[in-house]
Amino acid sequence: MRDEQSFDVIIAGGAMAGATLALALNALSQGTLSIAVIEAFQVEHHDHPGFDARSIALSYGTVSLLEQWGLWDDMRSLATAITDIHVSDRSHAGMTEIHAQSLKLDALGYVVELARVGGLYAEKMAQCSNITQYCPVSVTHISRTLESVSVTLSDQSIIVGKLLVAADGTMSTCCEKLGFPLQEQDFHQVAIIANVQTNQRHQGRAFERFTSSGPLALLPMSENRLSLVWCLSASDAQQIMQMDDSRFLAQLQQDFGWRLGRFIQVGERSRYPLLLRYRENMISHRFAMVGNAAQTLHPIAGQGFNLGIRDIASLAEEITRGDSVGDYQALNRFRLRREADRRSTIQLTSALVHLFSNDWPTLRIGRNLGLAAMDSVPFLNMPLLQRTLGVVNR
Repeated sequence: MRDEQSFDVIIAGGAMAGATLALALNALSQGTLSIAVIEAFQVEHHDHPGFDARSIALSYGTVSLLEQWGLWDDMRSLATAITDIHVSDRSHAGMTEIHAQSLKLDALGYVVELARVGGLYAEKMAQCSNITQYCPVSVTHISRTLESVSVTLSDQSIIVGKLLVAADGTMSTCCEKLGFPLQEQDFHQVAIIANVQTNQRHQGRAFERFTSSGPLALLPMSENRLSLVWCLSASDAQQIMQMDDSRFLAQLQQDFGWRLGRFIQVGERSRYPLLLRYRENMISHRFAMVGNAAQTLHPIAGQGFNLGIRDIASLAEEITRGDSVGDYQALNRFRLRREADRRSTIQLTSALVHLFSNDWPTLRIGRNLGLAAMDSVPFLNMPLLQRTLGVVNR
């Protein structure tokens, strides 16, 4: 067995959440914290997936945090700006639009490809002498004493830290091993994910289109691609996944409409069931969780990753505040800071799913009146706008 290595912070999960936390801690501590990052999957960042690259939307608030941590300048060249958001209800009058220019912003948010950001993060972590990456290995055992937490890895090595942070996704191994129950709410929907292209330029416009079976979102990407998230019933999704490309594009055209012209290309498609999954408590002795390990949301309104970034920001601030790393008082401050934002975002997301994912006449009339009112009386859209921009107290 190898000698035990000791660190201030051990992060389980080296994808977007874990890598962002490691780099945020490095920035806020000015390189004084020793950090271990454990990642189970080896990713060849130079093998870019091309047209089929998966992407996420970064809110205005998330970009502000990335700027504070010195990460945004290098990421900006990889990002596509969202200048306008168009929200509408299929076959009905309700519609609202949000424009960056009217809010005196350069952009409402940005879309980045996970593969490109992953490559950038890998380079940045490799340049930090205080960040040690363990990959590809996974966590097999966790034990805790009063002063430390010990993590056994799949290669039989053991690392010891003052704090373990789970950033290892929805089905977090760390949370499971430490007995954190996972709450679930099934939305009875399936998301189809793909990149598509139209014969008109997207011009930085993002679209959220509500249909009788669920929301359909299109996010602008580089090279005039659009990232599609199409939420459907399980039976409809199965049928659509079996269609050839031409039939798929025709069905998408029918559900979305012609605001972007004709859909001319679709890449590789994937699907996954939509559930709200969350853990009530985010901390315990020498342990905390962030991102999808703490909560995984429905993709409506693009809240999930940005909520996780706010977890990361609050935790990084508490860790570097001056208390001993892993101190329970600091962890409890983190928990208290995150309660209201988590609760409000989860409730808002779930409410939007129920409101916009059916065609009941009473809800259809109400939501169309609501969309029309939001467009006519700007102050009515402030709570949703603040969440969309990620300008939220944390």
